[in-house]
Amino acid sequence: MLCFTPPPPQHPHIYILRSPAVYQLNLEKTKLRPLTRITLGKKNISKINKTILLVGETGAGKSTLINTMVNYAMGVKWEDKIWFQIVEEDGRSQSDSQTSDVIVYEIFGFEGKTMPFSLTIIDTPGFGDTRGIEKDAIVSHRLFDLFRLEDGVHEIHAVGLVMKATDNRVNDRLSYVLNSVMSLFGRNLEDNIVALLTHSDGQRPRNAIEALEQTKIKCAKNEKNQPVYFLFDNCQNEDRTEDAEFLQVADKISDKGMRALTEFLEKTGPKRLMTTAEVLNERISLIASLQNLQDRIQLTEQKQMEINAIQEALEKHSEEMRRNENFTVEITEVYKVKEPTKSRKLFMLSFFEKAMCCTICEENCHYPGCTLALSPSYCEVIQEGCCTVCTGKCPASAHVREAWRYVNKTRRVQWTLKAMEEKYMKNKTDCEKKLSLLKHLEKDMKDLSTEKSQLVDEAFKHVVRLEQIALKVNSVSTFLYLDFLIEKLEEKGDRAKVQKLEEMKSRQDEGTKLALQYVWGKAAVAVFILLMFRE
Repeated sequence: MLCFTPPPPQHPHIYILRSPAVYQLNLEKTKLRPLTRITLGKKNISKINKTILLVGETGAGKSTLINTMVNYAMGVKWEDKIWFQIVEEDGRSQSDSQTSDVIVYEIFGFEGKTMPFSLTIIDTPGFGDTRGIEKDAIVSHRLFDLFRLEDGVHEIHAVGLVMKATDNRVNDRLSYVLNSVMSLFGRNLEDNIVALLTHSDGQRPRNAIEALEQTKIKCAKNEKNQPVYFLFDNCQNEDRTEDAEFLQVADKISDKGMRALTEFLEKTGPKRLMTTAEVLNERISLIASLQNLQDRIQLTEQKQMEINAIQEALEKHSEEMRRNENFTVEITEVYKVKEPTKSRKLFMLSFFEKAMCCTICEENCHYPGCTLALSPSYCEVIQEGCCTVCTGKCPASAHVREAWRYVNKTRRVQWTLKAMEEKYMKNKTDCEKKLSLLKHLEKDMKDLSTEKSQLVDEAFKHVVRLEQIALKVNSVSTFLYLDFLIEKLEEKGDRAKVQKLEEMKSRQDEGTKLALQYVWGKAAVAVFILLMFRE
């Protein structure tokens, strides 16, 4: 039994005086730039450490589960009538209001009490939350940052999928969370993924197991070829004045789950993340390139529409425009603006996420991302001093990392024939200027068609490369571009490439389909809100 007396001020301070008495632990908190590390105790390098990454939806009980792990590691028993908190039950850690998307909890100094090792818990509270899929992309980047930092995390022993034992289906949001995590690691982590089922009554969680099986979640399997799972109740810190017998049964459920999880971690070897970090770096660069290419393809199409409109106006009103130099036609013109990036909350203040942009090409090279990049030269898309994304592959010095990004816009403008000639012939040579405006427009249209074809082919190569690299192939980040590319390749008449992408699309498993439903649902809501504000 753990002997406990009221502590002096420098030790854990009391939070709730009842049975069990709840104490908030004094913790050492350090910032790893965009990440937060919270440490309990002192690390002993001679002791084995095990690392577990927790993922799951808000409300699944991750905060209570983390506290359960801490109390178990410390050797707290039911009869001690105390409970320690490292995470407050509303999801906030001491001195931290969940401002960091990834929090690393380290529990040292209790080796040998109940666990033969110290424990590191990585919490990912941002995945699948109400702030949108762009926020999730930042969480993925921050996990990547954690893996490549010199004093970060370089190996992992388990990924714990936190679900309620009563869940009878894996919904689209949870599938999206799982897909995001699998994309971060890869197939070699499959045997390290386990289900941590909360709010359990101790019975076999038939509904949750069937949900995992139906969605074909890649995870560790037992001798019956079923997902490996551990059961936990979430009542350990509840007041025992009433229902003490029931709460003691609940405590035994969690204690049994922790003993089984400890045994699993003992037998599980670490998975090194060095290769994962390298592959993630390439994946980040490829996806940034695809986002940029998609913007450029759409800009090319808008320019083509602008030229089409001018050609039609010239054919219809050429005589009036030549007789009257002030005669105007209304055209939809394409232009670019700098638009503020999305704002985020830090305590009571708002700040904006930063984008990495090329000021020469006027293109977005990496957004969202660059969480560790103190300057453009440190961004993942910069290699050997030059950008791998923008049209001109410009040097890092031509880039900025600011709280804005380039956005393509259109506007209705009144143009005279002289204004058209100035715009479309100002950079032409003397020889070229002898050609008519219509001839120039025809040549520009042909050049744009060639450029668009090249951009589509380049995007296709990036998607194929994403399929080849050693991460989960059936990733939402890949499938998001398939329909767009298939449409553009069909316009080109490139059936071979269309068939390749269709074959990739056909490999969507049920989990990926649900994840895509979640992403498209988020996009639909965003469009609806935008339209409402425009009214």
